[in-house]
Amino acid sequence: MGQKGVDRQIDNIEFAVSDIARSKAFYGAAFGWSFTDYGPQYCEFSDGRLTGGLTTGTVKPGGPLVILYADDLAATQARLEAAGARIVKDTFSFPGGRRFHFQDPDGYELAVWSDK
Repeated sequence: MGQKGVDRQIDNIEFAVSDIARSKAFYGAAFGWSFTDYGPQYCEFSDGRLTGGLTTGTVKPGGPLVILYADDLAATQARLEAAGARIVKDTFSFPGGRRFHFQDPDGYELAVWSDK
């Protein structure tokens, strides 16, 4: 997630995995994905069209985390809250920028990020 995305568009898909090396081997062998490591807890993947991430953490039912990009993180959070979203992880910083997580009305967790 190092490059700036396009405002209000899905920008990234993030898989919480128990073993990054195992996941890299699996997706590399199965689909030919390439990888860029950003430390022991995060690895970016590319399928040639879409980038995403493999991160260590709690593997949750429901699939990967969909991440949208926003030019203005605070304004996007305000719009989400006004629309009925529940913020489930407050804004935090990471090497490429900042992000927060929210739940939609059906309980799906998504995230929004912005560059530095």
